[in-house]
Amino acid sequence: MQVKRFFAADMRQAMKLVRDELGADAAIIGNRRVAGGVELTAALDYQPPAAPGKPNPALEAELRKTQARIAQAKADLEAPTRKVEAPAKNRQMYDARPAAAPISEPVAAAPNTGALEAMRSELNGLRELIEVQLGSIAWGQLQQQRPKQANLWRRLQRMGLPAELSRQLLEQVAGIADPRQAWRMLLAHLTRAVETPEDDPLEQGGVVALVGPAGMGKTTTLAKLAAQYVLKYGSQSLALVGMDGYRLGAQEQIRTLGRILDVSVTLVDPGQSLLQAVAPLLARKRLVLIDTAGLQASDPALRMQLEALAAQSLKVRNYLVLATTSQSQVLKSAWHAYRHCGLAGCILTKLDEAGSLGESLALAISQRLPVAYLADGPRIPDDLQLARSHQLVSRAVSLQAEDPCEDTMAELFSGLARRVG
Repeated sequence: MQVKRFFAADMRQAMKLVRDELGADAAIIGNRRVAGGVELTAALDYQPPAAPGKPNPALEAELRKTQARIAQAKADLEAPTRKVEAPAKNRQMYDARPAAAPISEPVAAAPNTGALEAMRSELNGLRELIEVQLGSIAWGQLQQQRPKQANLWRRLQRMGLPAELSRQLLEQVAGIADPRQAWRMLLAHLTRAVETPEDDPLEQGGVVALVGPAGMGKTTTLAKLAAQYVLKYGSQSLALVGMDGYRLGAQEQIRTLGRILDVSVTLVDPGQSLLQAVAPLLARKRLVLIDTAGLQASDPALRMQLEALAAQSLKVRNYLVLATTSQSQVLKSAWHAYRHCGLAGCILTKLDEAGSLGESLALAISQRLPVAYLADGPRIPDDLQLARSHQLVSRAVSLQAEDPCEDTMAELFSGLARRVG
C-alpha cells in the first residue's frame, strides 16, 4: 500500500494533486486544515480495516459518550452567551438553584472555544471533501449515461454561464433528443431571458444617470451617448451634469466634452443639492445626462449620491454601467451596491476586450436588469449600439473559450450539490 500526504490551498487543488499523482483509484484516508490550506492523506491499494466479528460494548459506550459530547458542544455553541432570566414562577424550569440564590452567582465555564473551532474546521473540511468527490462522481455519471447532455453542459461553460442558469436552461430542453435542435432551442430560451428595450431610452428625454464603480467606463459611455444625441437632435436640447468631484480630472473631462459638443455643463459638488442643479435645466432641455462618481460600496458618500439619484421629484432613470471584462463577483458587488438608487437597466461595456459574456448575461437575467446599450470599442460615438438580445447571445456564443477541464466540471457539479443541500 502506497501512502502519501498532499498540501494545497484548497480542497479542489488537493484533490487534483491526488488524482494526478496516484490516479482515480486513490482513497482519501485523512484530511485536516493546516496553515495556508488543507492537508490530504491518500493511499493506493488501500484496504479498509475489516469490521469486527462481534460487537464491542466498551467501544459502543465510548462512541455514545462522544456523540453526546458533540451534541452538547453544538448546543453550547449555538446558545446565546447569557440567558435572559425567566419569570419567577418559571425559574425552576431553567435553573436548579433555589429562588433566593443571588443573580450574580458564577455560571458554569464555557466550553473550550479552541476545541469547538477545531471541530468546526474539521467538519467544514470533511464537508468540502465530500462535495468535491460527489461532484466528480455526478459529472462522471452524466458523461457515461447522458453524453449529449454532458456536451451541452460543456458548451454552456465555454460561454461562461454559471451553474444554476445552465441547469435551468437545460431543464427546458430535456425532452429534445437531437443535440443540434436542443442547442438551438436552448439559445432561444436564453435570448428570451435577456431583456432589452424596444426603443432607444434617450428618445424618452428626461434625466438619465450613469452609475457604477470606477473603471467600468461611465464617462466614455456618457460621451458616446451625448455625441449620438447631438448628431441626431442638435446640441441645444441636451445638458450634461457632472457629479464626480472626487476623481482628479473628472470635472475637466466633462467640461472638455461639453466644449467639443457645444453642450452646457453643470458641475455638482459633493453636498450640493442635485435637485437645485437639475431642475432649471429641465425647463430648457429635453435631455439631461448625469455622469456620477465611481465610489466604493464602503464610502459613506455613495449613500448620499444614491439618495440624490433616487429622489422622486427628479425621476432619474439610472443605468448601471458594467464592464464585461469584470469577474462575476465584481459584477454582483456592483449591482448590490448601486441597486438602492433604483436601476432602469444596465449598459455593458468593453465587449471588444471580453473573454466571455456569460457572467454579465447571468447577472442581467437573475436581477431582471434590462440591457440598454452595448459598448464595444473606444471610438466616439461609433462604438455604442442599442442592445438586441439575439445579437447579444450570438456574440456570447462567438466568444466561447476552450472546453473546460474535468476538474472544472466536477467543481461545477459540487457547487450545484451545495446549493441543493
